[in-house]
Amino acid sequence: MSPHNSKIESLIQELCPNGVEFRLLADLEDEGFIKLGRGKVISKIDILEKPGNYPVYSSSAVGDGEIGRYGEYMFDDERLSWSIDGGGKFFYRTADKYSITNVSGWLKVLDGSRLNLRYLYYALTNEWATKVFDYTHKAHPSVIRNEYKIPVPPLPVQEEIVRILDHFTELEAELEAELEARKKQYEFYSSAFFINNKNVKQEPLGNIILSLKTGLNPRKNFILNPPDAKNFYVTVREISGLDVTFFEKTDRVDDEALRLINNRSNLEVGDVLFSGTGTIGRTALVKEKPENWNIKEGVYVIKPNQKVIHSKFLLFFLNSIIAKKQIENKIVGSPVMSIPMSELKKLLIPIPSLSEQERIVSILDKFNALVNNISIGLPAELKARRQQYEYYRNKLLSFPELQSN
Repeated sequence: MSPHNSKIESLIQELCPNGVEFRLLADLEDEGFIKLGRGKVISKIDILEKPGNYPVYSSSAVGDGEIGRYGEYMFDDERLSWSIDGGGKFFYRTADKYSITNVSGWLKVLDGSRLNLRYLYYALTNEWATKVFDYTHKAHPSVIRNEYKIPVPPLPVQEEIVRILDHFTELEAELEAELEARKKQYEFYSSAFFINNKNVKQEPLGNIILSLKTGLNPRKNFILNPPDAKNFYVTVREISGLDVTFFEKTDRVDDEALRLINNRSNLEVGDVLFSGTGTIGRTALVKEKPENWNIKEGVYVIKPNQKVIHSKFLLFFLNSIIAKKQIENKIVGSPVMSIPMSELKKLLIPIPSLSEQERIVSILDKFNALVNNISIGLPAELKARRQQYEYYRNKLLSFPELQSN
């Protein structure tokens, strides 16, 4: 069953050879084994008015779901919580002081002789991975009494499963930490190529490009996601690093809408995309002539003058610490932030010779692949480790259901 299978198989053979019970969370709560609940309303205004050191967890699946630090706390024991958006997800909360908002739920084990909380975390996560939620109309619910039915083997079996899966989790965490360190190293060394140098002239972005445009918002122009629309409508969500990535939830537009957007921002190979509103500074390179996609308003398309600057050199510079510091000083607006195109054109860009640009791009391409390419290096190893963990988690939690007499 797993690399550590002898003990778990012996326990299963001894304690539950004929299968295990599968129980709804509702039944486990009604019988007093667990307690389910929801948090309380804690707004960002509340956090600003009473700041502190205690994390507040809300509906987000980003990071660990924290939205801020508060001066009060609700819990100081181990519980599970779950997000209701961003794909939904379960979190294991250690016995620290924290709060959970009303748009998320929590679960506490009341009878530790029957249930292991961390086992419940793995079992619920495994079951959640099989579910599909429509996050537009039906998010991951905050009340899940009747949403999840999980296997409940004897406690020693639960504890051995936790021991095995915790080992996988620790290995994955080590790889994630190493990858994060490599990314910081990459950012440092990549920026070193762009440090101001007396021998390298600086030019405003506006002087070295052919044009700077943006996409088109629906407003009265078109509607998003009409029936049978197949063209992608790219937002900041789809651009990151070097590539444009399309998702199942990426918005669609019909052919007429695409024609309208093309009239405003005609994308060509070598164009650099830059997110100018909301999450500012994300980039992508147009590598092939787009046939079935274009960008929204607020995503900028930069057409470099290839006689002066290579597209990838510009893209790597825009992702450097030096560029980001300049960009931060040009951001305006609240709560929706943006960098006006007129200000972006003032961004100072180092312009070495084209041959030197090619040399720098070649080096950074290799470094970027080691850090970000999921086919090689640490990203590939981390991906393989996650797939291995998911395989064994599912294997360890695949029990035959005990048949009632």
